[in-house]
Amino acid sequence: MVLNRLGYYNYQSSLIFRHLNQEGRWDSHLQHCRSFILKAIEFYNPKLVTFLGSGWLLDVPLAEMNEKNIKIRLVDIVHPPEVRQQVADHKNIELCEEDVTGGLVAEVWRKAGNRFLFNKLKSLRDIVVQDYNPQADMGMVISLNILTQLESLVVAFLEKHASVSEQDILEFRKVIQQKHIDFLTKHPSALLTDDEEIITGKSGVITTVPNLLVKIPGGRYSEDWIWDFDLTGTDYNTRKSIMSMKAVVI
Repeated sequence: MVLNRLGYYNYQSSLIFRHLNQEGRWDSHLQHCRSFILKAIEFYNPKLVTFLGSGWLLDVPLAEMNEKNIKIRLVDIVHPPEVRQQVADHKNIELCEEDVTGGLVAEVWRKAGNRFLFNKLKSLRDIVVQDYNPQADMGMVISLNILTQLESLVVAFLEKHASVSEQDILEFRKVIQQKHIDFLTKHPSALLTDDEEIITGKSGVITTVPNLLVKIPGGRYSEDWIWDFDLTGTDYNTRKSIMSMKAVVI
């Protein structure tokens, strides 16, 4: 019920529909992701790779990794049934459903789930962002385009159920992102994330929205590219949106 109320199922469905609406125009971005992941794996040569935010597996080079006999763990808060079916016959692939924010989804629901117009949460101080502490061996960790998304749905929920300032929300987002970075630095890892969104409105006015709010480690190897996020589809007639992407082997 909690995931449904916070919009996780709708978010997951909307992502695959948006991808399909682009009619292959995300291919360059997805290829960049898969190529970088393979380079990162070649750098560390791991026996086990754990993906955080595996989603629909659009950006995961499963075929190439299977050829290398690598054990793969796919971690997400919920796996689509289609993904479960896709990997069912692969004995080297393990599915794990966990909240990689250390239980923040349940925490936000406990503190704000029953608050509405006249009793909104007055402060975010009581919402503790815990460390993510998985019990299993993680091997090499790949954070797959989730760093700036970890807070999106819980923040959207809090904006409706809490009466706090924009600065409070901003600091809350920073804490969530920093916790994720801190986790990655404890493991051989690679980070793929959007840095900022560049929006061109119908009138031609360009607005840049920073999504990455914390400093990411310099790393051993890095790449940058542009993701043409909205080449077609529902937003095309009113705006064009591109994402500035960063990837780093930590």
